[in-house]
Amino acid sequence: MYEAIKNFNKQFLYEPKIENGEILKEKSSFIVVGMGGSALAAKLLKTWKPGLDMIIRTDYGLPDLPLKELKNKLIILSSYSGNTEEVIDAFQKAKENNLNIAVIATGGKLLSLAIENNIPYVKLPDTGIQPRSALGFSLKAFLKLIGEEDELKKVSVLATTLNPADFEKDGKILAEKMKNHVPIIYASSRNSSLAYNWKIKLNETGKIPAFYNVFPELNHNEMNSFDVNDSTRELCGKFYFIFLKDMEDNPKILKRMEVLEKLYKNSNLPVETIELKEKDFWLKIFSSLILADWVAYYTALQYGLEPEQIPFAEKFKKLVLK
Repeated sequence: MYEAIKNFNKQFLYEPKIENGEILKEKSSFIVVGMGGSALAAKLLKTWKPGLDMIIRTDYGLPDLPLKELKNKLIILSSYSGNTEEVIDAFQKAKENNLNIAVIATGGKLLSLAIENNIPYVKLPDTGIQPRSALGFSLKAFLKLIGEEDELKKVSVLATTLNPADFEKDGKILAEKMKNHVPIIYASSRNSSLAYNWKIKLNETGKIPAFYNVFPELNHNEMNSFDVNDSTRELCGKFYFIFLKDMEDNPKILKRMEVLEKLYKNSNLPVETIELKEKDFWLKIFSSLILADWVAYYTALQYGLEPEQIPFAEKFKKLVLK
Protein backbone atom coordinates (compact mmCIF):
# COMPACT_ATOMS: atom_id res chain seq x y z
CA MET A 1 0.00 0.00 0.00
CA TYR A 2 2.85 2.38 0.84
CA GLU A 3 4.34 1.98 -2.63
CA ALA A 4 0.92 2.28 -4.28
CA ILE A 5 0.41 5.67 -2.65
CA LYS A 6 3.96 6.89 -3.16
CA ASN A 7 3.93 6.00 -6.87
CA PHE A 8 0.32 6.92 -7.58
CA ASN A 9 1.23 9.74 -9.98
CA LYS A 10 2.85 7.21 -12.34
CA GLN A 11 -0.64 5.90 -13.15
CA PHE A 12 -1.15 8.98 -15.29
CA LEU A 13 1.52 7.72 -17.70
CA TYR A 14 -0.91 4.97 -18.68
CA GLU A 15 -2.34 5.29 -22.21
CA PRO A 16 -5.72 3.53 -22.37
CA LYS A 17 -6.61 1.67 -25.56
CA ILE A 18 -10.13 0.72 -26.63
CA GLU A 19 -10.17 -2.82 -27.98
CA ASN A 20 -12.93 -3.44 -30.56
CA GLY A 21 -13.07 0.35 -30.73
CA GLU A 22 -14.20 0.31 -34.35
CA ILE A 23 -17.67 -0.83 -33.23
CA LEU A 24 -17.97 1.63 -30.34
CA LYS A 25 -20.88 3.95 -31.01
CA GLU A 26 -20.16 7.51 -29.90
CA LYS A 27 -22.65 8.76 -27.34
CA SER A 28 -23.06 11.87 -25.24
CA SER A 29 -25.23 10.12 -22.68
CA PHE A 30 -23.92 7.40 -20.36
CA ILE A 31 -24.81 4.90 -17.66
CA VAL A 32 -21.94 3.65 -15.49
CA VAL A 33 -22.43 0.50 -13.45
CA GLY A 34 -19.70 -0.06 -10.88
CA MET A 35 -19.26 -0.88 -7.22
CA GLY A 36 -16.81 0.46 -4.65
CA GLY A 37 -13.53 1.66 -6.10
CA SER A 38 -14.68 0.86 -9.63
CA ALA A 39 -17.23 3.70 -9.54
CA LEU A 40 -15.07 6.36 -7.87
CA ALA A 41 -13.66 7.76 -11.13
CA ALA A 42 -17.13 8.20 -12.60
CA LYS A 43 -18.18 10.17 -9.52
CA LEU A 44 -15.17 12.46 -9.99
CA LEU A 45 -16.16 13.01 -13.61
CA LYS A 46 -19.50 14.33 -12.42
CA THR A 47 -17.65 16.74 -10.13
CA TRP A 48 -15.44 17.88 -13.01
CA LYS A 49 -18.38 18.40 -15.36
CA PRO A 50 -21.67 18.65 -13.41
CA GLY A 51 -23.65 18.81 -16.65
CA LEU A 52 -22.25 15.51 -17.88
CA ASP A 53 -25.15 13.26 -18.86
CA MET A 54 -24.05 10.27 -16.79
CA ILE A 55 -26.09 8.07 -14.47
CA ILE A 56 -23.99 6.17 -11.94
CA ARG A 57 -25.55 2.94 -10.75
CA THR A 58 -24.21 1.04 -7.74
CA ASP A 59 -26.62 -1.87 -7.75
CA TYR A 60 -27.67 -4.95 -9.69
CA GLY A 61 -29.17 -4.53 -13.16
CA LEU A 62 -29.82 -1.28 -14.98
CA PRO A 63 -31.73 1.90 -14.14
CA ASP A 64 -35.49 1.69 -14.52
CA LEU A 65 -35.69 3.63 -17.78
CA PRO A 66 -37.67 3.01 -20.98
CA LEU A 67 -35.84 0.69 -23.38
CA LYS A 68 -35.82 3.41 -26.04
CA GLU A 69 -33.94 5.71 -23.68
CA LEU A 70 -31.48 2.98 -22.67
CA LYS A 71 -30.66 2.36 -26.34
CA ASN A 72 -29.56 5.98 -26.69
CA LYS A 73 -26.90 5.62 -24.00
CA LEU A 74 -23.52 3.98 -23.71
CA ILE A 75 -23.56 1.50 -20.83
CA ILE A 76 -20.10 1.43 -19.24
CA LEU A 77 -19.58 -1.62 -17.03
CA SER A 78 -16.69 -1.06 -14.64
CA SER A 79 -15.19 -3.77 -12.43
CA TYR A 80 -11.51 -3.66 -11.54
CA SER A 81 -11.35 -7.38 -10.82
CA GLY A 82 -13.82 -8.21 -13.56
CA ASN A 83 -15.72 -10.47 -11.19
CA THR A 84 -18.08 -8.07 -9.43
CA GLU A 85 -21.44 -9.80 -9.16
CA GLU A 86 -23.61 -6.68 -9.57
CA VAL A 87 -21.71 -5.51 -12.66
CA ILE A 88 -21.87 -8.89 -14.36
CA ASP A 89 -25.60 -8.93 -13.71
CA ALA A 90 -25.89 -5.53 -15.41
CA PHE A 91 -23.83 -6.81 -18.34
CA GLN A 92 -26.24 -9.68 -18.86
CA LYS A 93 -29.26 -7.38 -18.72
CA ALA A 94 -27.67 -4.97 -21.20
CA LYS A 95 -26.71 -7.80 -23.54
CA GLU A 96 -30.22 -9.28 -23.44
CA ASN A 97 -31.61 -5.93 -24.58
CA ASN A 98 -28.96 -5.41 -27.26
CA LEU A 99 -27.74 -2.16 -25.69
CA ASN A 100 -24.53 -0.26 -26.42
CA ILE A 101 -21.96 -1.66 -24.01
CA ALA A 102 -18.35 -0.98 -23.10
CA VAL A 103 -16.28 -2.65 -20.37
CA ILE A 104 -13.48 -1.52 -18.06
CA ALA A 105 -11.62 -4.27 -16.15
CA THR A 106 -8.23 -5.83 -15.50
CA GLY A 107 -9.53 -9.29 -16.36
CA GLY A 108 -11.97 -11.75 -14.82
CA LYS A 109 -15.34 -12.89 -16.10
CA LEU A 110 -16.40 -9.43 -17.27
CA LEU A 111 -13.43 -9.05 -19.59
CA SER A 112 -13.95 -12.60 -20.89
CA LEU A 113 -17.58 -11.76 -21.68
CA ALA A 114 -16.51 -8.63 -23.54
CA ILE A 115 -13.99 -10.58 -25.64
CA GLU A 116 -16.41 -13.46 -26.34
CA ASN A 117 -19.18 -11.08 -27.43
CA ASN A 118 -16.96 -8.71 -29.42
CA ILE A 119 -17.75 -5.76 -27.15
CA PRO A 120 -15.52 -2.66 -26.81
CA TYR A 121 -13.37 -2.76 -23.71
CA VAL A 122 -10.44 -1.13 -21.98
CA LYS A 123 -8.11 -3.50 -20.18
CA LEU A 124 -6.64 -1.80 -17.11
CA PRO A 125 -3.07 -2.57 -16.04
CA ASP A 126 -3.09 -5.37 -13.48
CA THR A 127 -0.40 -4.20 -11.08
CA GLY A 128 -1.77 -6.03 -8.04
CA ILE A 129 -3.09 -2.93 -6.28
CA GLN A 130 -6.53 -2.57 -4.74
CA PRO A 131 -9.36 -1.03 -6.84
CA ARG A 132 -9.47 2.07 -4.62
CA SER A 133 -5.77 2.61 -5.36
CA ALA A 134 -6.22 2.41 -9.15
CA LEU A 135 -8.13 5.67 -9.52
CA GLY A 136 -5.67 7.14 -12.03
CA PHE A 137 -5.92 4.14 -14.34
CA SER A 138 -9.70 4.11 -14.02
CA LEU A 139 -10.15 7.84 -14.66
CA LYS A 140 -8.10 7.71 -17.85
CA ALA A 141 -10.07 4.68 -19.08
CA PHE A 142 -13.36 6.50 -18.52
CA LEU A 143 -12.16 9.65 -20.27
CA LYS A 144 -11.08 7.55 -23.24
CA LEU A 145 -14.44 5.77 -23.51
CA ILE A 146 -16.53 8.94 -23.31
CA GLY A 147 -14.36 10.65 -25.94
CA GLU A 148 -12.76 13.35 -23.77
CA GLU A 149 -9.37 13.33 -25.51
CA ASP A 150 -8.44 16.91 -24.53
CA GLU A 151 -9.13 16.21 -20.87
CA LEU A 152 -7.19 12.97 -21.14
CA LYS A 153 -4.12 15.01 -22.09
CA LYS A 154 -4.65 17.43 -19.18
CA VAL A 155 -4.94 14.57 -16.69
CA SER A 156 -1.74 12.98 -18.03
CA VAL A 157 0.24 16.01 -16.82
CA LEU A 158 -0.32 14.84 -13.23
CA ALA A 159 2.43 12.29 -13.81
CA THR A 160 4.88 15.16 -13.27
CA THR A 161 2.89 17.84 -11.39
CA LEU A 162 1.59 15.58 -8.61
CA ASN A 163 4.14 14.37 -6.07
CA PRO A 164 2.55 12.05 -3.48
CA ALA A 165 5.56 12.28 -1.16
CA ASP A 166 4.76 15.97 -0.58
CA PHE A 167 1.64 14.99 1.39
CA GLU A 168 2.96 12.14 3.52
CA LYS A 169 4.04 14.20 6.53
CA ASP A 170 0.75 16.10 6.78
CA GLY A 171 -1.18 12.85 6.34
CA LYS A 172 0.67 11.20 9.21
CA ILE A 173 0.12 14.23 11.48
CA LEU A 174 -3.62 14.29 10.76
CA ALA A 175 -3.90 10.55 11.42
CA GLU A 176 -2.26 11.07 14.82
CA LYS A 177 -4.64 13.92 15.65
CA MET A 178 -7.66 11.79 14.76
CA LYS A 179 -6.68 8.75 16.80
CA ASN A 180 -9.53 7.39 18.93
CA HIS A 181 -12.05 9.51 17.00
CA VAL A 182 -14.49 8.75 14.20
CA PRO A 183 -13.89 11.10 11.26
CA ILE A 184 -16.73 12.92 9.54
CA ILE A 185 -15.81 14.62 6.27
CA TYR A 186 -17.72 17.70 5.17
CA ALA A 187 -17.66 19.33 1.73
CA SER A 188 -19.92 21.26 -0.60
CA SER A 189 -22.48 19.23 -2.53
CA ARG A 190 -20.37 20.06 -5.59
CA ASN A 191 -17.45 18.23 -3.98
CA SER A 192 -19.51 15.37 -2.57
CA SER A 193 -17.52 12.78 -4.55
CA LEU A 194 -14.32 14.08 -2.97
CA ALA A 195 -15.72 13.74 0.56
CA TYR A 196 -17.04 10.28 -0.35
CA ASN A 197 -13.58 9.25 -1.55
CA TRP A 198 -12.09 10.34 1.78
CA LYS A 199 -14.66 8.23 3.61
CA ILE A 200 -13.96 5.17 1.45
CA LYS A 201 -10.22 5.42 1.98
CA LEU A 202 -10.64 5.68 5.75
CA ASN A 203 -13.04 2.71 5.73
CA GLU A 204 -11.02 0.38 3.50
CA THR A 205 -7.42 1.43 4.11
CA GLY A 206 -7.77 2.90 7.62
CA LYS A 207 -10.13 0.12 8.73
CA ILE A 208 -12.17 2.55 10.87
CA PRO A 209 -15.73 3.91 10.76
CA ALA A 210 -15.90 7.17 8.79
CA PHE A 211 -18.79 9.19 7.43
CA TYR A 212 -19.42 12.18 5.20
CA ASN A 213 -22.04 14.81 4.52
CA VAL A 214 -22.45 17.92 2.39
CA PHE A 215 -23.38 21.57 2.68
CA PRO A 216 -25.97 23.01 2.77
CA GLU A 217 -28.08 19.91 3.52
CA LEU A 218 -26.21 19.02 6.71
CA ASN A 219 -27.13 22.44 8.15
CA HIS A 220 -30.76 21.32 8.13
CA ASN A 221 -30.27 18.10 10.08
CA GLU A 222 -26.91 16.56 11.02
CA MET A 223 -25.34 19.59 12.69
CA ASN A 224 -28.15 19.61 15.27
CA SER A 225 -26.84 16.33 16.67
CA PHE A 226 -23.66 18.18 17.71
CA ASP A 227 -25.37 20.89 19.77
CA VAL A 228 -23.36 19.60 22.72
CA ASN A 229 -24.90 19.32 26.18
CA ASP A 230 -23.47 17.86 29.37
CA SER A 231 -25.41 14.65 28.77
CA THR A 232 -24.08 14.23 25.19
CA ARG A 233 -20.56 15.65 25.54
CA GLU A 234 -18.86 12.27 25.79
CA LEU A 235 -20.78 10.91 22.79
CA CYS A 236 -20.15 13.96 20.57
CA GLY A 237 -16.50 14.04 21.58
CA LYS A 238 -15.87 10.77 19.76
CA PHE A 239 -16.02 12.50 16.37
CA TYR A 240 -13.39 14.41 14.40
CA PHE A 241 -14.55 16.82 11.70
CA ILE A 242 -12.66 17.42 8.46
CA PHE A 243 -13.88 20.37 6.37
CA LEU A 244 -12.81 20.28 2.71
CA LYS A 245 -12.85 23.96 1.83
CA ASP A 246 -12.77 24.84 -1.87
CA MET A 247 -12.45 28.57 -2.57
CA GLU A 248 -14.30 28.01 -5.85
CA ASP A 249 -17.40 26.95 -3.95
CA ASN A 250 -20.43 29.23 -3.73
CA PRO A 251 -19.60 32.09 -1.29
CA LYS A 252 -22.76 31.22 0.64
CA ILE A 253 -21.43 27.69 1.16
CA LEU A 254 -18.07 29.04 2.32
CA LYS A 255 -19.88 31.26 4.83
CA ARG A 256 -21.80 28.23 6.13
CA MET A 257 -18.54 26.33 6.56
CA GLU A 258 -16.93 29.18 8.51
CA VAL A 259 -19.92 29.62 10.81
CA LEU A 260 -20.28 25.90 11.54
CA GLU A 261 -16.56 25.52 12.14
CA LYS A 262 -16.74 28.26 14.79
CA LEU A 263 -19.80 26.72 16.43
CA TYR A 264 -18.18 23.29 16.60
CA LYS A 265 -14.93 24.69 18.00
CA ASN A 266 -16.86 26.72 20.59
CA SER A 267 -18.32 23.40 21.71
CA ASN A 268 -14.79 21.96 21.96
CA LEU A 269 -15.31 19.61 19.05
CA PRO A 270 -12.12 18.81 17.07
CA VAL A 271 -12.18 20.35 13.59
CA GLU A 272 -9.57 20.32 10.81
CA THR A 273 -10.06 22.56 7.77
CA ILE A 274 -8.24 21.49 4.62
CA GLU A 275 -8.11 24.15 1.92
CA LEU A 276 -8.17 23.00 -1.69
CA LYS A 277 -5.82 25.62 -3.08
CA GLU A 278 -4.63 24.41 -6.49
CA LYS A 279 -6.04 26.20 -9.52
CA ASP A 280 -5.94 23.18 -11.81
CA PHE A 281 -9.02 21.07 -11.16
CA TRP A 282 -7.40 17.64 -11.36
CA LEU A 283 -4.34 18.65 -9.35
CA LYS A 284 -6.67 20.03 -6.68
CA ILE A 285 -8.73 16.83 -6.54
CA PHE A 286 -5.85 14.39 -6.49
CA SER A 287 -3.76 16.43 -4.05
CA SER A 288 -6.63 16.06 -1.60
CA LEU A 289 -7.08 12.37 -2.36
CA ILE A 290 -3.39 11.60 -1.91
CA LEU A 291 -3.53 13.35 1.46
CA ALA A 292 -6.52 11.14 2.30
CA ASP A 293 -4.52 8.07 1.26
CA TRP A 294 -1.71 8.94 3.67
CA VAL A 295 -4.14 9.73 6.49
CA ALA A 296 -5.85 6.37 5.99
CA TYR A 297 -2.55 4.49 5.69
CA TYR A 298 -1.15 5.87 8.94
CA THR A 299 -4.51 5.47 10.64
CA ALA A 300 -4.36 1.73 10.02
CA LEU A 301 -0.78 1.48 11.23
CA GLN A 302 -1.43 3.31 14.49
CA TYR A 303 -4.17 0.79 15.32
CA GLY A 304 -1.84 -2.08 14.43
CA LEU A 305 -3.85 -2.97 11.31
CA GLU A 306 -2.82 -4.00 7.80
CA PRO A 307 -3.80 -1.15 5.44
CA GLU A 308 -4.06 -2.87 2.06
CA GLN A 309 -6.11 -6.04 2.28
CA ILE A 310 -9.83 -6.12 3.14
CA PRO A 311 -10.38 -9.55 4.76
CA PHE A 312 -13.80 -8.64 6.15
CA ALA A 313 -15.09 -7.92 2.63
CA GLU A 314 -13.58 -11.17 1.34
CA LYS A 315 -15.26 -13.12 4.15
CA PHE A 316 -18.57 -11.41 3.30
CA LYS A 317 -18.27 -12.27 -0.41
CA LYS A 318 -17.66 -15.95 0.33
CA LEU A 319 -20.76 -16.14 2.51
CA VAL A 320 -22.93 -14.30 -0.04
CA LEU A 321 -21.82 -16.57 -2.88
CA LYS A 322 -22.45 -19.80 -0.94
